[in-house]
Amino acid sequence: MDATNFSARATPKSQRTRARILDAAMRLFAEIGYHAATNAVIADAADLTRGAMLYHFATREELVEAAVSHIELNRAKLFEQAAAQPAPGVDAAEHAVDVYWALLHELPFVAFAELEAAARTDAMLAGRLASARSAFDHAQLGGDRFGAMVQAGHDPRFQASRDLGRFLLEGLAKGSMTYDEPARRERLLAVVKRAVRALNRKGDVGDLWPE
Repeated sequence: MDATNFSARATPKSQRTRARILDAAMRLFAEIGYHAATNAVIADAADLTRGAMLYHFATREELVEAAVSHIELNRAKLFEQAAAQPAPGVDAAEHAVDVYWALLHELPFVAFAELEAAARTDAMLAGRLASARSAFDHAQLGGDRFGAMVQAGHDPRFQASRDLGRFLLEGLAKGSMTYDEPARRERLLAVVKRAVRALNRKGDVGDLWPE
């Protein structure tokens, strides 16, 4: 891209248009799926002509790369907003599980989960997702976020508590319960909370962590 084109695309109006396209892409990935949300469909949803869409994203690869970054930025913002400590008297592990469970149903998380599913058979998408997936795996429950899952330390047992909470909740969010869904879901969430709390607790952890 030459300097003239770059300058034109960096104007406030152009940046607003790009943001509108990427918001539409994120929403459509979540609502109708990655493959159904073609560049043309996204252009229509963003109220743009095909030519205007091509001006901002000439190829599917360009759009996907920008959309992945946009979705990941929105996920990070939601994490920051949800990072508050639990109220006094509220169990920290239960709070962390409840917060992450709620986040998994927010639009950026649903859109990213759709991209991960589609990437299984789409090499281009898998390549665009690789760095975002790695960053999320390293940082999503790190630092001061969701302190209940990390407060005890970083040895393998506490890593297991973080992974247990994360992957069970992600699997539950993607799973298909065909009967008695609310009651079964609540029972599973209660078990996840107890397991995370047990693994985080110092001292005897019973059969959850074989030494």
